[in-house]
Amino acid sequence: MEAPDVKYVKNGDVHIAYATVGDGPFDLVFVGGWVVTNFLSAWDGPPADTLRRLASFSRLILFDKRGTGLSDRSYGLPDYETRMDDIRAVMDAVGSERAAVLGVSEGGPLTLLFAATHPDRVAAAVLYSTTSTFVGDDDHPWQPTVEERLAWIEPERARFGTDDWFDEFFHGLSPSIADDPQLKRWWRRWVLESTSPGALAELRRVNLRLDARHVLPSIGVPTLVLHPVDDTDIPFECGRYIAAHVPGAQFVELPGPDHGWWVRPDQIGDHAERFLTELWERGEWDAVEPDRVLATVLFTDIVGSTEKLAQLGDRGWRELIGEHHVRVRRQLARYRGREIDTAGDGFFAAFDGPARAIRCACAITETVRDLGIDVRAGLHTGECEQLDGKVGGIAVHIGARVAANAGPGEVVVSRTVRDLVSGSGIEFEERGSVELKGVPGRWELFAVA
Repeated sequence: MEAPDVKYVKNGDVHIAYATVGDGPFDLVFVGGWVVTNFLSAWDGPPADTLRRLASFSRLILFDKRGTGLSDRSYGLPDYETRMDDIRAVMDAVGSERAAVLGVSEGGPLTLLFAATHPDRVAAAVLYSTTSTFVGDDDHPWQPTVEERLAWIEPERARFGTDDWFDEFFHGLSPSIADDPQLKRWWRRWVLESTSPGALAELRRVNLRLDARHVLPSIGVPTLVLHPVDDTDIPFECGRYIAAHVPGAQFVELPGPDHGWWVRPDQIGDHAERFLTELWERGEWDAVEPDRVLATVLFTDIVGSTEKLAQLGDRGWRELIGEHHVRVRRQLARYRGREIDTAGDGFFAAFDGPARAIRCACAITETVRDLGIDVRAGLHTGECEQLDGKVGGIAVHIGARVAANAGPGEVVVSRTVRDLVSGSGIEFEERGSVELKGVPGRWELFAVA
């Protein structure tokens, strides 16, 4: 099987490199890890065996994440919402309506988010040696702390490209093959053709705030979790945690220490083929209307509406509300929001990405200001029930309560939203921990700066 032909799809202003390999009955999207994703360079080394193995039973869809490999380079890396849009763009380019998604290492959280947000496009998820959070916490004591991660970023940037750095990382990711001089030379070239010191440092910073743990119960597609017992990079407990919190997930303990997905092709290939082929043969691949989906809900309302009504009178108020609705709907269309309900002077909308929802909320507060009114907005991301085009559930109630904590012209979000937009460039100010009426516990809120 020869190296694939490289093609490009434009998503926004960025060109994403992609290719397809194999002619199996179903599609499988491969989401690479870390920043080493140049699939042509990969084809010159051990990864080719794993990719050929996957392509032996599927139509394998490969792509390089924006900012890395063969895709357009730029300083820094995008947030996860943008990366999800890139997956959709690639799937659309190859005519794939629904596919399984295989995420390895750093590509695992992206796979989890994509499966929860777009279950209509994902038939199944396969995860290899990955985690739902990169920093330690009470339920992840085996992961390094934020402070420990931060302490590595700049020294690692300074050492990038040195012989010691290359040898250290190659051995750390794939100890079983790290002493082969020829493979060491290939590894050096693969890394240099995939990324840069700045891109690697930015990825480390983006990952510090990413937390997909709350997403796990929202994943409704069949899920297979594979993790080496003695993994040298991401602790085995991380994979076990994911499998324990994704409903119905299958967990397979793999022997060996190799984090690198390119070391033992059959470890991934055999399990993935069995899992996905059984789903296909049972007729469980065709898209069904999901009844639960991960969504970002937005609530807005006019501050001081009663006083404004008294000031303008009924006719003036109707004219104001009419113009307000026109402007809000214009922004919802611009940012791909879906209007769920409108009550009086308030809007309830849903988005498939939190960064777009935040930008839409900010645009709404700005666009109505010259009408002499202030709008407050609140956002939360969570699992929502879908029924007849509407969304409901506890996430909706939380979003409404978050909005009630916003002041005139403010956009306030839950910590879940804040964490998910890491890398987007959106800045926040802490609002402290509050109680939300009717919702258990205390909630950390943040105002968009």
